[in-house]
Amino acid sequence: QVQFVESGGGLVQPGGSLRLSCAVPASICILFAMGWYRQAPGKQRELVAKITKGGTTDYADAVLGRFTISRDNAKNTVYLQMDSLKPGDTAVYYCNALHPWGTPFDSWGQGTQVTVSS
Repeated sequence: QVQFVESGGGLVQPGGSLRLSCAVPASICILFAMGWYRQAPGKQRELVAKITKGGTTDYADAVLGRFTISRDNAKNTVYLQMDSLKPGDTAVYYCNALHPWGTPFDSWGQGTQVTVSS
């Protein structure tokens, strides 16, 4: 079973920044596009950012201009830089690999909690 390990979450004030990291198995990191998802209480999990093997990125409208996804294949790590955070960004954040047809793998990590509050 594929294991993704997310870290870097925490409590931050509105307008603040956080950088999330995701450790990815090497065999996965070099072969697949990667995505960051989030799930807020009472809501469905949603894709907020994705990055292809070649580094092309795409973002959900809600985070466009504030979040930046990147990957370091040498370190088998995917990052999510989150700036200008809002209370609406509060959620558990997960990373996952993406099949070529766009759906995530079945395996999910524990996620990392991000809370934006004053």
